[in-house]
Amino acid sequence: MTARLGRWSLARQVLVLQILVVAITVAGATFLGFLRTRELLDDEAARTSRAVAISVADAPTVLDALDDPDPSAVLQPYAERVRGEAGLDFITIMNTEGRRYTHPNPRQIGGHFLGTTAPALAGHTFTETYTGTLGPSVRAVTPVRDATGRVVALVSAGITVAKISAEMRGQLGSAVLTGLLGLAAGIAGAYLVGARLRRQTHGLGPAELSRMYEYHNAILHAVREGLLLVDRDGRLTLANDGARDLLGLPVDAEGRHVRDLGLSPSLAEMLGSGESRSDEIHLTGERVLVASAAVVRSGARSLGTVVTLRDHTELQALAGQLDAERGFAESLRSATHEAANRLHTVVALVELGRPDEAVEFATAELRAAQRLTDRVVGAIREPVLAALLLGKSAAAAERGVDLVISPDSELDDVALDARDLVTIVGNLIDNAIDAAVQGSVQGSVQGSVQGTSPARVRVHLRAEDGTFLIRVADSGPGIDPGVVRDVFRRGWSTKGDGRGLGLAMAGQAARRLGGDIEAGAGGQGAVFTVRLPLPPPAATPADASGGGPAHAEVLP
Repeated sequence: MTARLGRWSLARQVLVLQILVVAITVAGATFLGFLRTRELLDDEAARTSRAVAISVADAPTVLDALDDPDPSAVLQPYAERVRGEAGLDFITIMNTEGRRYTHPNPRQIGGHFLGTTAPALAGHTFTETYTGTLGPSVRAVTPVRDATGRVVALVSAGITVAKISAEMRGQLGSAVLTGLLGLAAGIAGAYLVGARLRRQTHGLGPAELSRMYEYHNAILHAVREGLLLVDRDGRLTLANDGARDLLGLPVDAEGRHVRDLGLSPSLAEMLGSGESRSDEIHLTGERVLVASAAVVRSGARSLGTVVTLRDHTELQALAGQLDAERGFAESLRSATHEAANRLHTVVALVELGRPDEAVEFATAELRAAQRLTDRVVGAIREPVLAALLLGKSAAAAERGVDLVISPDSELDDVALDARDLVTIVGNLIDNAIDAAVQGSVQGSVQGSVQGTSPARVRVHLRAEDGTFLIRVADSGPGIDPGVVRDVFRRGWSTKGDGRGLGLAMAGQAARRLGGDIEAGAGGQGAVFTVRLPLPPPAATPADASGGGPAHAEVLP
C-alpha cells in the first residue's frame, strides 16, 4: 500500500488527503452538533417542565380544588388542558404522600407517583430524569403551598425521552443533509485545488519533484555561465552564482526589478524587454558579456524570460592581441609587396646599365624601412604594443592616412596590463583612422580637394608625474558636442550604424585600469584623451610592459 501511494502524483496525494480531512471534519462537526442538539433539547425540556409545573402550582384553581372531597374531578381536566397547550407529555398533581390526582392515563389516578419527591416536600423545585409509567422522562417537581406557606401538594410536569429523541431524529436528518452538502462542497473544492496543483506540478510525484529540485539546484551552482530568470513584470526571480559574480548583484537582488539592480541601461533593457535575443554584446564595469534571452511560454501565455550570460572579457582581450598580430602580419605583407616593387626597380636599373643608381635606391629604401622598424620597436618594449603600432601604421598607409607619433611623446616602462593597453590604443587608432577617411571623403564630395589637408591621425604617448597619458587626434569631421557623452556607450559609432563597440571597450579598459577617458574637439577632427595612473616603481612587476622614448615620425 505504501509503495502504491509512493507512485501517486503529488496532486493526487494532496487530493486524497484533503478529502479525508474534509470527511473527518464534517463527520466530527455533525457528531458534535448532534450531541449539542441533544443537550439543548434536554435543557429546553427541563426549563419548559419547570416553568409549567410552577405555573400550575401557583394557579388558584389547584389550591381551591385540593379542599374538595374529589380533587381529581376539577384538577384532571385542568391539567390535561394545560398539558396540551404546553406540549408536555404529563402533568401530575399529587398530595404530599404521592397519591396522584391527575395523570394522562386516567387509570393511573390514585396510584403512587414514581419519582423523587423529598426536595419538593422540603419546599424546593427541582428537575430530574426518571423512568415512570410513561417511560424515561425529563420532569420537574415543585411544591404547592397554601396561604400560610405550608406544602399541601406537589406538581410534576415532564416530557418523555422518547418524544425528545423523536424531535432529535427530525433534526438529525437536517444535520446529516447539511453535513453531506458540506462534504460535497469540500470534496469539490479539494478536487479543484488538486486539479490546479496537478497542472502546476505536471503530474509529478514528491520523489520526482524532490529529485528535480536537487538537479536544478546542483546545475545552478555548477554551471560557470550566468543564468537569470526574469518574470513577465521584469522582476528578477532567480540568479545563479555565475550571474551574481558577472553582474555584481546584491544579496537581495531576487524579487527586485531589473532597473533597480544597477545594471547598464542596455542590459537592463534587454532583461526587461520580454523578448528573445541572441548573442548580444553588453559591457559592464569591467567585463564584456555575451547575453542571450529566450521567452518561456505555457501555451500562448508568456511566463517570463531565461537569460544566459557568458564572459567574453578574456576572449575580447585575446582578440585584441590577435588583431595586433594580424596588423603586424599585414604590415609585413605590405612591406613585402613594396619590397618586391622596389626590387623590380633595382633590377630594371641594373639592366639599364645604371648600377650606381640601383645601389643608391636600394640603400635609401633599406635605411628608411629599417629606421622605421627600429624606432617603433625600440620605443615600445612590449612586443604586442609594438606590433600593434606597426600594424596600424601599415593599415593607415593602405587607406591613405598618415599615422603620426607626436614629437613630444616619451614612453618608458609602464607596469600596466598590455592587453588593456592594446584595447585602448588599438580601438582609439581604428576609430581615428575611420574618422580621418570619412573626413577626407566628405571634403572630396564637397569639391574642396584643393584646400583639404591630408587625412591624418596623431598619436601622443607620454608617462610623467605618475600618469600615463594617451591622446589620439584625427582630421575627421569631429564630434557633435551634443553626443560627446554617448561616444563611449555601446552602439555609438561614427558610421551611425548602431554597432559601435570599440570606443565602449576602450572606455571599459580605461576604467578597469583605474583611469578615465574623454572625448572632445581639437581644432579639426576629434581628440580622445586617456589618463591612466601608474603604480609606484617598487610595485612594478618584472614582466610589466613599458617603453622607451619615441620621436616624431610619419609612418608610411
